[in-house]
Amino acid sequence: MNLNPDVTVVIPNYNNRELLDNLLKSIRNSLSLSQVIVVDNASEDDSVSFIRENYPEICLVENDYNKGFACAVNQGIKLVKTDFVFLLNNDTIIERDTLNHLVNTISSSPDIFSVSSKMIQYFNKNLLDDVGDEYTIMGWSKRRGYGKEVTCYSKNEEVFSACAGAALYRMSIFDEIGYFDENFESYVEDMDLSFRARLAGYKSYYSSGAVVYHYGSATTGSRYNPFKVKISARNNIYLIYKNMPLWMKLINGLFIILGILLKYLFFYNKGFGTEYKEGIKEGLSTRNKLTKTNTPLLASIKIEWLLIKNTFMFLR
Repeated sequence: MNLNPDVTVVIPNYNNRELLDNLLKSIRNSLSLSQVIVVDNASEDDSVSFIRENYPEICLVENDYNKGFACAVNQGIKLVKTDFVFLLNNDTIIERDTLNHLVNTISSSPDIFSVSSKMIQYFNKNLLDDVGDEYTIMGWSKRRGYGKEVTCYSKNEEVFSACAGAALYRMSIFDEIGYFDENFESYVEDMDLSFRARLAGYKSYYSSGAVVYHYGSATTGSRYNPFKVKISARNNIYLIYKNMPLWMKLINGLFIILGILLKYLFFYNKGFGTEYKEGIKEGLSTRNKLTKTNTPLLASIKIEWLLIKNTFMFLR
């Protein structure tokens, strides 16, 4: 049933064939599977053969090694011919009208680049998982709504960034601001993309009716692990280096250092202090390979004000 002819779904996949099957079955209720692109990052299970045998109408891209999230979704996005692309992690399930809510929200203004879904914890459907992401002057990304009652966040509203695990994007704006930065590989790449979009004058929104159920950490195995801690620490340095002009780095510098110290103590207590330090060091030593974003003064002032507001909200 093709209810959204202007949408193509892109799913990066690495193993978890059973979860992917659950997702594809849920997509069938609102979209033709001929509008689905799966980019497989050299899965070690039978994901590829399973898709070929059971979902032959899907466009399947096979990588010969795991290229990371950013590269995989870019491969898929570059094949999209529709007005919008819906990015979904392979450990999600959507409701029948999810796409309609997302399309209605993004169509409400040409300035909206991305729309985040109402992500709900699969194993506890009374609790939220993510309703869009915010960013603070301490260099912290904040997952809105995590652990709160599912009845919260019942209105559509602007957010700093959409969570790329279940978000709709306007294709035309990729041509202007570029795709996901593949230097990030995985994690924080969606915040970088949204930061660049804001600097170009675009916004991200949250659609309260676009329900997506999320298993959580199905690919990396847990909420915190050595790989995730290290690469996220590195990518947070990349995010700051790329997108903040010098005046923002100077104003926020002490807060960013404080944020790094607090995060180190947090991960040290969880047994990942070494990995966090290694990630920070790698970010600082390799940051010059990134291309800095053009930072118009007025746009960056607006973003700084948003970061200040988000910080006060975070501390409340």
